[in-house]
Amino acid sequence: MKLTLNHFFILFIIFSSSLTQAQKTGNFIKASIGYGSSSSYYIEDYGSQEEVDVMGGGLYLQGEYIIGLKSWFSVRPYAGAIFESVDKDQNIQNQPQYKVTTNAFLVGGKIRICAPIPWVAPFIESGIGASIGKFETFTPSVNFNKSDALLHIPFNFGLALGRKNSFEIGFSGYFHPAAKQSTGVFAVGYTFPLD
Repeated sequence: MKLTLNHFFILFIIFSSSLTQAQKTGNFIKASIGYGSSSSYYIEDYGSQEEVDVMGGGLYLQGEYIIGLKSWFSVRPYAGAIFESVDKDQNIQNQPQYKVTTNAFLVGGKIRICAPIPWVAPFIESGIGASIGKFETFTPSVNFNKSDALLHIPFNFGLALGRKNSFEIGFSGYFHPAAKQSTGVFAVGYTFPLD
């Protein structure tokens, strides 16, 4: 028997329809913890200071309320926080202390598109939010130091793991255009059903 493109298409439909039953719609809570690191948007020329690390790093926490509308689509209001610092001893005499840090609470909403398969389901998500706290971007070309509420744009991708995709590992980016900085996060999470 010769397999044609139509046969592969029919097998794909049968296979994917049985897998989507492992995904559930409904309401969930997700808790995440991880490490975040902020840096400037700009490529800097530090001259004699090329070895100086100006990136801040620290604890990242986030909670999400998940509204699962389809097996592959969900809406996710979120609240979280990131607390960063930099090494204050850069061992450079008579040089400014360059640094990029974010210490803020994060609120917003995003949407997720996920492959509706069990065990290993890749996802991507984005949205819009606000960061409320202190932002420092002090580099040779940027001098931003404010405690304020700023717009941020989240962009996340990762893998939902397990038979019911309850565990997650992912990478997130929070872009703060006003502060000319972005925060990259590596986090792990767990999803709890509310039903």
